[in-house]
Amino acid sequence: MPTHLSKSEALSAGTGCSWMQNNSMLQSGEGCPDLKQGLVCSAIPTERAKVSSVQDLFKFICSGPLIDKMGFSKEKIGDSIDKWIAYNSYLCRLFQLNELYLTIPQKVRFFHYYIPVFLWCEDQISQHVSKFKDGEDIPPLVIGFSAPQGCGKTTLAFALDYLFRVTGRKSATISIDDFYLTAEGQAKLREANRGNALLEFRGNAGSHDLQLSVETLTAISKLTKEGTKMKLPRYDKSAYNGRGDRADPSTWPEIEGPLTVALYEGWMLGFKPLPVEVVKAVDPQLETVNKNLEAYFDAWDKFIKAWIVIKIKDPSCVYEWRLQAEIAMREAGNPGMSDEEVKDFVSRYLPAYHAYLPTLYSEGPNGSDPEHTLIIEIDDGRNPI
Repeated sequence: MPTHLSKSEALSAGTGCSWMQNNSMLQSGEGCPDLKQGLVCSAIPTERAKVSSVQDLFKFICSGPLIDKMGFSKEKIGDSIDKWIAYNSYLCRLFQLNELYLTIPQKVRFFHYYIPVFLWCEDQISQHVSKFKDGEDIPPLVIGFSAPQGCGKTTLAFALDYLFRVTGRKSATISIDDFYLTAEGQAKLREANRGNALLEFRGNAGSHDLQLSVETLTAISKLTKEGTKMKLPRYDKSAYNGRGDRADPSTWPEIEGPLTVALYEGWMLGFKPLPVEVVKAVDPQLETVNKNLEAYFDAWDKFIKAWIVIKIKDPSCVYEWRLQAEIAMREAGNPGMSDEEVKDFVSRYLPAYHAYLPTLYSEGPNGSDPEHTLIIEIDDGRNPI
């Protein structure tokens, strides 16, 4: 290959060899730690397989719908092609897939979605770190993921968390679900709002322990040194036949500093309170929810410095996605909601989706900076479009 060609020029010209055979990062065996989740690294097959060339991979990456949105030039992709290959290998290990035999949907999920988003997050972290002087404590960057239920945000955050850890950076994941009121607290909320179906069970603004949120997110921001530790609250959705309760603190995972990034996900992150007449036109029961939402910026959104918003065309798909999740929970042997209970459960979220999503999509999350916000529209298959 002529030395004056960049990687992207060489790839466009059709040079390059097998993307697997030419990847020293993968052959080194890096990125297979003993994970807390108990996932086992998949074995590398011994039989040779027909795999794509680097040129084919380069073209496939460049065809992704997020490339232009993220400002990735062909030259930038070409120069970092080894990273893309390595990150794909790590994800295959995480999800126990054979990287030599990925299906097209699997390649799309990794190369058009998870890896580009991870690279965007890496860039956001670099910008965050650059704001601090040498010797200063650098708090972890909190990246918020605002996305409807069932659209894959938890799996996305799980994959990103893994990629951060196998590349040598400490990260943590947390969900707004972790801040739901206890079962007792939910009962009191229900009693105080009799007749309001939107506050009968967990979900809408008012059903979260905002003080716990502030304490947790503040503590996360202080994990800047070796030896600093804290436990992250967790919520057990399977308790009380799927109605849920806060998990026993003895089961909460412990994290240790220095933390690089915290991935914070939730279905209503970034929702902005709206004029009363607007929410009442959607559903009169939203008036109380909307009032409760006024306290959420200080408890949640102000801690988030970078945002990923996963956009859907129609909130009605939330029901199908949620049903799939509950079926998977039941098949795994855990208590879960019946199909009818899922329908009833989701119906209590739909008014908020209809009221708040248009503003979220047009203006961005509450308090967000457009320079640090990524909006990703997905299809019914949960892939970017």
